[in-house]
Amino acid sequence: MADVNSVNAIVKDGKVTNLEADKAVKNTTTGYDKDSFMQILVAQMKYQDPLEPTSNTEYIAQYAQFTQVEQLSNMANAMALSRASEMVGKTVLVQTTNADTGKTVEVTGVVDYVTYSGNKAYLSINGTNYDIESVSQVYDPEYTEAIDTAKELMEAIDKLPSSVDFISDEEHGLTIDTMYEFYTEHMSDKAKKMMNSDYVTSLQQYVNRLDEMRGDEYRSLKTEETKKS
Repeated sequence: MADVNSVNAIVKDGKVTNLEADKAVKNTTTGYDKDSFMQILVAQMKYQDPLEPTSNTEYIAQYAQFTQVEQLSNMANAMALSRASEMVGKTVLVQTTNADTGKTVEVTGVVDYVTYSGNKAYLSINGTNYDIESVSQVYDPEYTEAIDTAKELMEAIDKLPSSVDFISDEEHGLTIDTMYEFYTEHMSDKAKKMMNSDYVTSLQQYVNRLDEMRGDEYRSLKTEETKKS
């Protein structure tokens, strides 16, 4: 395997031509740094035409170019690390390609910490490190909390009998009352929007069936604010 930091120099008309170096000046993502420049500089000095030596001014100009490239690269790396650090504690969606199958795999999890290696930032999720470039979505904590809340309530509704005709006040009354109170009094509007409408309808039917058995006035899942909207 070739060394990624090696420099392939081509001598032409007494001067060294390096196509990859030219690309490095134009594109800061090629990975060339000060060490690469020094290798090219040494090659130029070694193979230059003694009758037409390269002037110091040209060397200085080239050095300035590579220094600028290195500074831009360092700035980009610093920004990437800063962006990665801001993801700690947040839920992210990572898309990676399985090396064996070639299929794209999505992983969702909380970023535990960030590491920095080889000029790249890596996010640790459930004990596995992922390149920051593989992150496709970053979720706001309130958003993920709303999703989890809605999911928990829908899972609780799934545990009720499949039909309202099968419920009883003795066995299911307290559970349904708790769900009703949680939905109307404690659940955020954002979490309510995450609920599947079919589940909201089902909960309303369970509540009304319970009210019917008790001879109470029908309760509504809609609060005063939702009624106005």
